[in-house]
Amino acid sequence: MHFRQVKRRQFITLLGGAAAWPLAARAQQERMRRIGVLMNTAADEPESQARLAAFMQGLQELGWAVGRNMRIDYRWSVGDSARLRKDAAELVALSPEVILAGVGPTTQALQQASRTVPIVMAQGLDPVGNGYVDSLARPGGNITGFIQFEFALAGKWAELLKEMAPEVARIGVLREPGQPLGSVGQWTMIQAVAQSFGAELKPIDLRDASEIERAVSAFARSPNGGLIATVSAAALRHRDLIVTLAAQHRLPTVYPYRIFVTSGGLMAYGVDNDRQYRRAAGYVDRILKGEKPADLPVQAATKYELAINLKVAKAMGLTVPETLLARADEVIE
Repeated sequence: MHFRQVKRRQFITLLGGAAAWPLAARAQQERMRRIGVLMNTAADEPESQARLAAFMQGLQELGWAVGRNMRIDYRWSVGDSARLRKDAAELVALSPEVILAGVGPTTQALQQASRTVPIVMAQGLDPVGNGYVDSLARPGGNITGFIQFEFALAGKWAELLKEMAPEVARIGVLREPGQPLGSVGQWTMIQAVAQSFGAELKPIDLRDASEIERAVSAFARSPNGGLIATVSAAALRHRDLIVTLAAQHRLPTVYPYRIFVTSGGLMAYGVDNDRQYRRAAGYVDRILKGEKPADLPVQAATKYELAINLKVAKAMGLTVPETLLARADEVIE
């Protein structure tokens, strides 16, 4: 059985297991705590299911169980910014004791909805630059959590693309539409590295399927092109289309998440997001036990993983350098 399927089943089992508890009896024994979760993807998106399975596992290991001593309210905003703001306001109105913020602009939407309800980021992007916290060491407000990467990582994607495909002279950067600060920061780092080897950049906004298909097809008409998919909820939402277009046009592509590679993408370099969500569970636990977000330092990711799909490389006519293979944490053949 596929690892992600197992994860998803674990997540569903963890949610469904609440029905087994005799709720009235348990409620008399333990105080029921309320947690909110805001995600910017669809509820049936496999990667998001896996991340929340890891979050639930982390909570269970710390003694929390749905129906016994905690209740979780979910909102899935499917990449719609208006819906995201509405969902954030709805969650805050439910008076949770803490809210978990997923990828993308979830933290911003929650901050706009409340400056008092504790918020834990599982995949934060530049929280100081975005104004979510005063500093990483002393957040100072109602937001803390974990950064999924620092912007220097975006420059690493450009280096890896050039190492995998030395002929690349044009890079299409797949990014969140609207140029949020996180998208701009990633673009800036990619641009700095691309300039060092003379590559030209082309922004490709991930608005909807038809626009993505037109933009990537137009980009592919000129030779020596490659793609970088930046960290965004939009990239995850359009994962299958992006992977298909990259293969169809034989465009070497670097992705931010491992799931792109297991779905047929060439190469990914990024954090283990499941681990980020398990770590976030630890902060949720500490807040429920009385600690303040203002006093919990924002923590950066501690490990990055490189995954390479040799089958895809062969189909694109690429010879994977031994230097890359030696550094890879996972090689799919």
